[in-house]
Amino acid sequence: MIEARHLRVLRAVAATGSFSAAARRLGCTQPAVSQQMKALEITAGTPLLIRTGREMRLTQAGEALVRHASGILAGLTAAEEEIAAIAGLRAGRVRLVSFPSGSSTLVPTALAALRAAHPGTRVSLVEAEPPRSVEMLREGDCDVALAFRYGATAAEWDDLIVRPLLADRLVGLVPEGHRLADSGTVTIGDLADEPWIAGCPRCRRQLVEVCEEAGFTPRIDFATDDYPAVIGLVGAGLGVAVLPELAMESVRPKGARTVTVEPSVHREIVALTLPDLAQVPAVAATLDQLTLAARR
Repeated sequence: MIEARHLRVLRAVAATGSFSAAARRLGCTQPAVSQQMKALEITAGTPLLIRTGREMRLTQAGEALVRHASGILAGLTAAEEEIAAIAGLRAGRVRLVSFPSGSSTLVPTALAALRAAHPGTRVSLVEAEPPRSVEMLREGDCDVALAFRYGATAAEWDDLIVRPLLADRLVGLVPEGHRLADSGTVTIGDLADEPWIAGCPRCRRQLVEVCEEAGFTPRIDFATDDYPAVIGLVGAGLGVAVLPELAMESVRPKGARTVTVEPSVHREIVALTLPDLAQVPAVAATLDQLTLAARR
């Protein structure tokens, strides 16, 4: 493989006409230039220079290599500058996937701060619920996944870098005219006979588990992944629900009241990435900004 340092020496020899002049231009010794030219000729498998008196003349192969050297070295310089820009966060790209309530709350704050601090870093965003978002990370379709889980599952994310962000408590949601609307705090058992409106599949499973622990199976009349739809259905008096507090931050619960539910249930909000990606400056900066956004 031809090395860039050898091409630089060859170009200097071609420009100056001698090893000694090339050495002065490059700031090294004449024997060093001679050794590197010998190494380059061995790699090329053919002579590149012919000595004519005190000067060096390029062979046809030498002329061809010098002709290509300028473009090769310019490309390497451009690559080095681009890598330096990415490493210094003057450039870079991050592909982020998030669940909807994270997209409307944590993500805007984090990305605004990231853009202010590193305007050259570009971030793209798509939405997906876990476990699909985690699959996308493992499949290489994103660099950072904002995800959640109810309770730690052994080995679920052992192959990933997990950045804990916050514990998101579930709150109850009842129609304004409901008998428990002014209660402040209710138990899950107080809602045993109510029709239920359930959220995403993972949230739905958690709801059933919590209710069954309280001694009943919820009657789920409606199920939707759209939190505003859940709130609208409750506000219309069609049932009750439990939603994460994060989901309530960006939606005005028209016609509905929130109540504290006991025993408390939390979902863990995390940012995930792969171990190698965690070393990329733009990815690390995104994780840091998501962490700060969760503390606000």
